[in-house]
Amino acid sequence: MNKNAIGAPARRIDGKLKVTGAALYAADRNLPGMLHAYGVFSTIASGRVTGIDTAQARRVPGVVDILHHDRFLHLYRAPKSPISPATILTAAITDEHRLPFEDADVHYAGQFVALVVADTFEHAREAAYRVKVTYAAGKAVANLDQGLAAGSLRDGGRGHARGTPAPAFDAAAAKVDAVYHTPVETHTPMEMHASVAWWEDGDLHLYEASQGVVVHRNTLAQIFGLTPERVTVEAPFIGSGFGCKLFLWPHSVAACAAAKMTGRPVKLVVPRAQMFTTTGQRPETKQRIRLSAGADGKITSIRHESINTTSFIDQYVENCGGMTASLYSCPNVLVSHHTIEVHRGAPTSMRAPGAAPGLFALESAVDELALACRADPVQFRLANISARDESMNLPWSSNHLREAIEQGSQKFGWARRDPRVGSMVVGDEIAGYGVAVCNWDAWRTPAEARVQLRSDGTAAVICAIQDIGTGTYTIAAQTVGDLTGLPLDRIEVKLGDSSFPAAPVSGGSWATASVLPAIAEATRTAIAQLRTFATQDGAAFAGARPETLSMQNGRLTDGKRSVDYAAILNAQRFASAEGHARTGGAPTDKLSFMSFGAHFVEVRWTPDISHLRVARVVSAIDVGRVINPLTARNQVEGAIVMGVGMALFEATEYDERNGMPGNNNCAEYVMPVHADQPQIDVILLDHPDLEFNEFGARGIGEIGITGFAAAVANAVHHATGKRIRELPITMEKLMDAPGRTAA
Repeated sequence: MNKNAIGAPARRIDGKLKVTGAALYAADRNLPGMLHAYGVFSTIASGRVTGIDTAQARRVPGVVDILHHDRFLHLYRAPKSPISPATILTAAITDEHRLPFEDADVHYAGQFVALVVADTFEHAREAAYRVKVTYAAGKAVANLDQGLAAGSLRDGGRGHARGTPAPAFDAAAAKVDAVYHTPVETHTPMEMHASVAWWEDGDLHLYEASQGVVVHRNTLAQIFGLTPERVTVEAPFIGSGFGCKLFLWPHSVAACAAAKMTGRPVKLVVPRAQMFTTTGQRPETKQRIRLSAGADGKITSIRHESINTTSFIDQYVENCGGMTASLYSCPNVLVSHHTIEVHRGAPTSMRAPGAAPGLFALESAVDELALACRADPVQFRLANISARDESMNLPWSSNHLREAIEQGSQKFGWARRDPRVGSMVVGDEIAGYGVAVCNWDAWRTPAEARVQLRSDGTAAVICAIQDIGTGTYTIAAQTVGDLTGLPLDRIEVKLGDSSFPAAPVSGGSWATASVLPAIAEATRTAIAQLRTFATQDGAAFAGARPETLSMQNGRLTDGKRSVDYAAILNAQRFASAEGHARTGGAPTDKLSFMSFGAHFVEVRWTPDISHLRVARVVSAIDVGRVINPLTARNQVEGAIVMGVGMALFEATEYDERNGMPGNNNCAEYVMPVHADQPQIDVILLDHPDLEFNEFGARGIGEIGITGFAAAVANAVHHATGKRIRELPITMEKLMDAPGRTAA
């Protein structure tokens, strides 16, 4: 056995395919006889379609059909399945529960109201522009404040209560009572949503930009009244998703229905503008935080009450207080969640759902409380670390938050921080230092995998898990290489096909922790079969007991001699030795599983022009064992850049008069570019959590963004004296901040 593959900084085995253009994404697929579909999208946010005139559209050359609520298949709704690690392989989940063209009602701007199918993309788009839709428009509820004025809050559940928070707050020496706002954020991955659907002998086939091919298959089977075995969904390469491609959206159903109605393959690519309306968003939130501390600097009371926007047709709860319940030691805690309906499409998970906006509020408030206690923000957090998960009264499986804070603080140079506001002048700029801790749930789900040791000396890993750009292909190969000793270039990895052994969605930081144990077990099963082959009569190790053999560097050995495993297979004319495995989730009744870390941020502010930038970041992250330092560090770096966007730039804007999105494009929806990149230093603590799985690895995709916006806001306060409680932190919010403080 060669133990050098796991933990090695291996380069991505799929990298060459991507840089040469050989990796095919959903929209790259072109099938014989394929038609193209283009949507007609509502130009009101609330109301009803009163008429659809298709006469001009049908005169466009190449138009095959135009679908709408009066011309569409009879389909079935998928039951709303609970999302949990235990049920994820069998769940059927739609982000927008309403079927496309189900009726004439309009619930949000950009909703599908018709679909043109034509011989080319250009003809379909031209015809879609010529479809004339008339509406009876209703009054739109455009934002959270309008929702609160027009409607009633709904209980979102997922709360927590312990102790007596209100009396403890009232009696405390130091208090913070503040409200924090986060705007709608849109995922905006590089790859747009796309579906290529066709039917063959009553079976449905689909290339889809999906973060969960198994769940997508299950859902389509429910909608079209099929068994899951009659649906195949493929997504071998994904151009990222950040959560908006986890579950099924109307365009996927529409493409499949159009293919069935026309009898030909259909490609549907969602335009960028409609990715701001019909494929989800991080909802707007309003969060009230009440914190208190005693004279000893210990937190005595936490109340975190949040409201998030949801659609009129789907209840989505942004779990803002999910981390609050357990992050700090506190005897008196209240967490609650409520939703308010607005005329927008259904919200959905966006990188670190709940925790990203929730920790912006909590960690901003913790900083405010530290200052109220006249305590250093780093020392205040260290003094309040929780020794166990007090929300469930369970010990942590592994918690190295203290080490993360201490290592990050030292690397960042926090000791150089002058606590006086605006005192750290560097040329024309003022430097501000900020800190925030971060954490995220560690989940592990059931998963399956198949591994083949083939007679040509190669190996194959087959699993339905998706690689959404995070390096799953590579760590799957590393797992097999670790157990067989084979180099990565002799290991073929096949992923992203729902007909492969079942695997969960690639989201929630589930994938690595869930799939690697299944791949490892399948590899061991294949090796066990190989040992049996090798000890049969006439074989290389005839008469030996199989358990006395081990595999090293691609060869079976008894300690005295070794034989290449391909020679063993070929000698008996076996094509391969094969193993299939299914592994389960982590037990959650005895231990609490989470990942932890700390962000240290330096901002630079130029008061004369109110220019703000994130200059430097040190993030120390505890995610258990690091399988591949290159891809792991890249995940944290990407999350940090996304956090810069959350803190300083990103907000989807809606017209208050009619609910229409105003910046639904990549020119006006502002995101960080190369010029906005800070210097980033990522520290990976690399402490295996062997209670979680055999590798000790927890997920890493989400945690890097949690808490980051708060670290920026805290640094901004140190530089400017302004406490910004509403994201993003734009220059106009700082224009009246005081200037430099004399050193």
